Amino acid sequence: MGLAVAPKSPPSVSSEPCEATDVATSVADAVLVSLLLGSARLQWVLLAYRLPRDPSTPRSALWRKLRRLGAVQVLDGLAALPLDARNREQLEWLAEEVVEAGGEATIWVSTLTSAAPERELATRMAEAVAAEYRAVIDDATLARAERAGPRRRTLGRLRRELRRIRARDYFPPPERELAQQAVEELAALVEEPVG
Repeated sequence: MGLAVAPKSPPSVSSEPCEATDVATSVADAVLVSLLLGSARLQWVLLAYRLPRDPSTPRSALWRKLRRLGAVQVLDGLAALPLDARNREQLEWLAEEVVEAGGEATIWVSTLTSAAPERELATRMAEAVAAEYRAVIDDATLARAERAGPRRRTLGRLRRELRRIRARDYFPPPERELAQQAVEELAALVEEPVG
C-alpha cells in the first residue's frame, strides 16, 4: 500500500461545540464528495508507534483506545483515521501517552496514492462498525421479549451504544439505519402506554 506522506500544519479548530457524531458524519460527507469527484483523495492521520513489550499494559491500553476511536491498524505499529481536527488531536494525545510509557510515536498526515488502498481501508472500517450495528440490532430484538424494567434499561444501553458507534462510523454501512430503526422500535414498545 503506497503512502504519499506529507507533514501538514495543524488544522484550525472551531470554537463551536462539536458532537463526535457530527465529526464522523462530516468525514463521511468528505469521503462521498471525494469519491464523486473521482480524482480527490481523502487525507488520513496516521499514528506510527513502537512500545516496549513489557509491561504489556500500555500496549493493551493503546489498542483499546485506538479501537474506541475507530482507527484501523494498517500495519503493526501503524494506525490510521480519516483526517479531521478531532482525530488528529486524539492521535496526538495517544502519541504523548506512548512516549510517556517509554515508547516512540510520530503523527503523520497522508494521502493514499491510489483509490484501491483507500477503498480497502474504508471497507475495513465500515465492516468493523457494521458488526457492531448488527450486535445492537440483535440486542434490540432480544429486548422486545424482556419484561418492562429490563427492556427500559436495555433501551438506555442501546441508545448509548449507538452514540458510541456513530462517533467512530466514518463510512456508514447499511446496518447503521437498521440499528437506528431497531432501537426506535424498541423505544416505541417501552414508551407504549400500558392498559
